[in-house]
Amino acid sequence: MKVLVPIKRVIDANIKVRVKTDQSGVELNNVKMAMNPFCEIAVEEAIRLREGGKAEEVIAVAVGPAQSQETLRTALAMGADRAILVETDPAPEPLGVAKLLKAVTDQEGPGLVILGKQAIDGDNNQTGQMLAALLNWSIGTFVSRLNVESNVVQVTREVDGGLENVELVPPCVITVDLRLNEPRYASLPNIMKAKKKPLDIVSPADLGVDVTPRIEVIRVVEPPARAAGVKVSSAEELVDKLKNEAKVI
Repeated sequence: MKVLVPIKRVIDANIKVRVKTDQSGVELNNVKMAMNPFCEIAVEEAIRLREGGKAEEVIAVAVGPAQSQETLRTALAMGADRAILVETDPAPEPLGVAKLLKAVTDQEGPGLVILGKQAIDGDNNQTGQMLAALLNWSIGTFVSRLNVESNVVQVTREVDGGLENVELVPPCVITVDLRLNEPRYASLPNIMKAKKKPLDIVSPADLGVDVTPRIEVIRVVEPPARAAGVKVSSAEELVDKLKNEAKVI
């Protein structure tokens, strides 16, 4: 069974995001970029499946600018077998990404697609669900435990009320949550080996996919600064402030 792992290049989680002066988006120039943390977990889980004999090949795929090759090389250094870059700049909106991933999935024929539940830049939590709908595959979202047994994929999902156990029949799509695993660090020998692993570059036109955006970003602004707290002398004063100032009750 092949496992396809879509990944995304995002601003490093430890970097403070700055909005461009023209409010057209966030500043990406001279900013440290990295693999989306949820994508790292997806790559790690796919590699564990291959190491456990449950998968034969792990294919990393990214949709984005040419610099995404660096992120794919990171996935290859972690242990992915080969990589595919669908080069497009700027990166499409989630529906466009899902359409491109569907085209790649149709070409590669994986039995499992594992991706992060969301990217930390857009926080959309949409691509996995859209991809499953386009493929007409079953899907397990917010997965914190994954086990493949013969022709059944057993997952534990994190839901509002606790945990939900679900069995899926492959092929299927899995979106992973933080508690699924702890991603490995790429060793220096594996980083060197990753430079020789195959990385194919294609365009949306090669896949026959139209990624014309359907959403227009009007402006991007920073959230307002958090107001300083105040002390109250009594419960009655607290209730009064919550009711008349905060207007939450």
